[in-house]
Amino acid sequence: MAMATQLTRWWLASGPSHFELENWSARSNRQCFRRAGIRLVCQAKGSETVDEDGRKKRVLVMGGTGRVGGSTLRALSKGGDLHLIVGGRNREKGEALARELGGSVEFLGFDMDDPSALRAAVDGVDLVVHAAGPFQRRPECAVLEAAIDTKTPYIDVCDDQDYSVRAKAYHDKAVAAQIPAITTAGIYPGVSNIMAAELVRLNGNPKRIRYSYYTAGSGGAGPTILATSFLLLGEEAIVYVDGKIQKLKPYSARRDVDFGKGIGTKPVYLLNLPEVKSTHEVLKVPNVSARFGTYPQIWNIAMSLVASLVPKDILQDQQKVQGLVQWSDVAVRAVDGFAGERVAMRVDLECEDGKKAIGIFSHKMLSVTVGFSVAAFARAVLEGATQPGVWFPEEEGGIAESARRKLLERATEGTLNFVMNKYVLSCFQQNFNILWSLLLTKNCISAFHWNGKNHGSLEYYLINFEFSST
Repeated sequence: MAMATQLTRWWLASGPSHFELENWSARSNRQCFRRAGIRLVCQAKGSETVDEDGRKKRVLVMGGTGRVGGSTLRALSKGGDLHLIVGGRNREKGEALARELGGSVEFLGFDMDDPSALRAAVDGVDLVVHAAGPFQRRPECAVLEAAIDTKTPYIDVCDDQDYSVRAKAYHDKAVAAQIPAITTAGIYPGVSNIMAAELVRLNGNPKRIRYSYYTAGSGGAGPTILATSFLLLGEEAIVYVDGKIQKLKPYSARRDVDFGKGIGTKPVYLLNLPEVKSTHEVLKVPNVSARFGTYPQIWNIAMSLVASLVPKDILQDQQKVQGLVQWSDVAVRAVDGFAGERVAMRVDLECEDGKKAIGIFSHKMLSVTVGFSVAAFARAVLEGATQPGVWFPEEEGGIAESARRKLLERATEGTLNFVMNKYVLSCFQQNFNILWSLLLTKNCISAFHWNGKNHGSLEYYLINFEFSST
């Protein structure tokens, strides 16, 4: 068993940190792929960041003084090819960030709750990025409405199912206004949706998709992610089983998921996330669920207790939740000091023919990689990868199939590990007979179980054999 375990860990962890789909280019891995005899061809479009008059395109980031918005601005500023606008209420923080980034960056202070001020801020820019969360319990899509009224392309980092459904209801208006818009265009949901779409495209006939997410501490996002988490604990977790909706207790149904190199195996729990519904409807997957877990384990226990013991009327009230966040803030900051902010996501696909494939994404800093992820969507929209309308990322109108490769290359910058299905599965298929013979030769057959209970087995390690309905 020890030999089998070591062999499989080497198999998944060795080599380049990025495993590519088909001919995906990866600058950091050219040398390794060249040694393997694989030719990498980059077919990226030019960066369409200058308008017809030769000026830099203008991108407004709403919530620009927050953690996600600030990270997005830092990622977008790396190219030096955009005029960036830090949108928010906090002038001191906004102007400080503009000075830090330098170049063509300015601060624009306004109140997002003032419709006229919001419309004036959005009017005249080439893209608005709505990163002013949390999105839970928001009855209106005010920024999207302003974008449609001013014919301004739009993306948001929404992670709430109800909000995303409300945003999708503006699809026909966006088509009429001829503006492209994407909802849930963050890291998860967002990049995870694109990973799922690619797994389905490459394998076909999907039977089940499981989304699994992990963030150490608050991921450097502090109060924002904590508020979002508390609000989600007030919602039943929607999953699909054989095409039918089931509503389950939030932060329940624990699963232990192996996130691979740099992260390892972590517990994750059901949450109500928008990619469950969109994956079922867009990718036609009959069984879908999404889980999240954090570190240290005491936080997972606390989350489960909050879901069980705190009255729902508190967890469904933004103001009351903000009170819980303030009460917890000192503890969160203390834990973040030693927990770090590593983040990982894993997408598991099971096909009708029994084939299984995975996608894994991990990074040592959520506060950095979330910016790369949102910026990747922003650049895709600026480059014309999105059709008029309001879309989920996995829809062809949201991110064209031909543009997914470039988006994932941008989003995975600096990752600890990025594994996509084809390379892992092809390795498994090509080397299975050799490994099986080796196991027989070493008299290890008794340790190689096919029921998924032995974590030392190759099948478990690579594709996580499991048979529960969610």
